[in-house]
Amino acid sequence: MALEARTWRRRPVTLAPLIDVIFLLLLFFMLSSIFTRFAEVPLMNAGGGLTDGNAPLFVQLRADDVRLNGVAMPLDAVSPAVEEYATQEDAALLVTLSSEVTSQRLIDLLSELHSIPNLTVSVLE
Repeated sequence: MALEARTWRRRPVTLAPLIDVIFLLLLFFMLSSIFTRFAEVPLMNAGGGLTDGNAPLFVQLRADDVRLNGVAMPLDAVSPAVEEYATQEDAALLVTLSSEVTSQRLIDLLSELHSIPNLTVSVLE
């Protein structure tokens, strides 16, 4: 009884199934991602300065607190305090940052102040 030795032929590797899988993954991630903006903060270049004679509010943004005209308060208390001042037309607010402030903290402050009408916010360097 003689056994036949099988000869293994190496089949070429085709890339067509791999490309199909990559294409399907690409479609899945493109269709499952979110294309909407969660929050938007408009930024503008600084103008020529303050135009009216009203004294501006001064906000010092720090890592642990916010100081409005020298009075320390938490971040969520700034908006009601500024809203009392912003009843005038073209109220101005100057914001200065300490060195340890993150950009997320600045965005949080700007988004709090964004809802106040007639308020011009300028961020100082």
